[in-house]
Amino acid sequence: MEIEELYRIREMLHRYPELSGQEQATSQRVAQVLEALKPTHLHTGIGGYGVVAEYVFAEEGETLLFRADMDAIAVDEAAEIPYASEHPGVAHKCGHDGHTTILLAFADLLHRAPLRRGRVLLAFQPAEETGEGAVQMLEDPFFKSKRIDYAFALHNLPGYPAGAVVCREGSFTCSVVSCTVEVEGKTAHAAEPEKALSPTPLLLRLLREAEGWDCNQPGSAAYFRSTLIELHIGEEAYGVAAGRGLIRFTFRAATENLLRERMQELEDLIAAAGEQQPAFRIRLRWQEPFQANENHPEAAAFVRQAAAALQLPYVEAATPFAWGEDFGAFTQRYRGAMFGLGAGEHVAPLHSPGYDFPNAIINDGARLFYRIAERIVQP
Repeated sequence: MEIEELYRIREMLHRYPELSGQEQATSQRVAQVLEALKPTHLHTGIGGYGVVAEYVFAEEGETLLFRADMDAIAVDEAAEIPYASEHPGVAHKCGHDGHTTILLAFADLLHRAPLRRGRVLLAFQPAEETGEGAVQMLEDPFFKSKRIDYAFALHNLPGYPAGAVVCREGSFTCSVVSCTVEVEGKTAHAAEPEKALSPTPLLLRLLREAEGWDCNQPGSAAYFRSTLIELHIGEEAYGVAAGRGLIRFTFRAATENLLRERMQELEDLIAAAGEQQPAFRIRLRWQEPFQANENHPEAAAFVRQAAAALQLPYVEAATPFAWGEDFGAFTQRYRGAMFGLGAGEHVAPLHSPGYDFPNAIINDGARLFYRIAERIVQP
């Protein structure tokens, strides 16, 4: 494909964004483009609306997986561009339209310049923004039947020079999870609050405990952030002493193990509170989990070598990025690496209304993927 055609594909995907779990039309468009690029096998409906293009070059050699995410986010389009979102309140403000196009460009390279050995799986994943898509794909029978030697993904990074490659061994992105704790006790007349069963002491205790876990030391294995999202107690009823409330947190940690430890501590605190006051009805819900992207040293080395071979600037990230990315589910299972691709130093931040993925880095991303695959299967 000519580069202008790739730009048109990216802009078409941008014009018709779909939220997590709703990527039906996007997956159809991706599959349609892939059909012309002649994969050995084309699989659809993987873990929902996931699409996998399988290129088999020879039975001997490694099996490599490369992933792109396809979903958009609930943000209004503010950039004045001719291909602006036609779906009000939904837009590609994280660059998944660009990631998808990069993987399609990589498919085009594999079609035009087949490798001599091995097998390459190109996974177009839904529902990254909710932390559900990677797990749903991995639980699909398709992936349970595959032996994968290495897995790779990239994410565009505003604030870094266009085309710069950003990577590190170990944790690249944090392990992240959100939660809601709902507490229902008993209301009473506001003149007799002692007759109520108020959720206030328990919710404030949970807040104090969570704040006590905070360790804002980026780069440290003890890095942990507790972010209060919402604290709500009672209603706007001045004659009623509060009898119910809720608290919401987002937790993020440098490693999956540390996050799991804190999650267990919260569950233990809630269980103990229920035993001490059986009249409470307490419900804990874990939401939007993102496992840490833990880059395998060998996989990170392949990324570094590809950047050097293509003469792209390489930046060794000093600390993990604090945001979550559900490709971590892949790196927890396979030797793999996620790396950043600079989007430009003056590009609007991710998830902001004015952000727009820069077409100019599509070719860099595709060439990086191809060089990584080439380096592994035909060194």
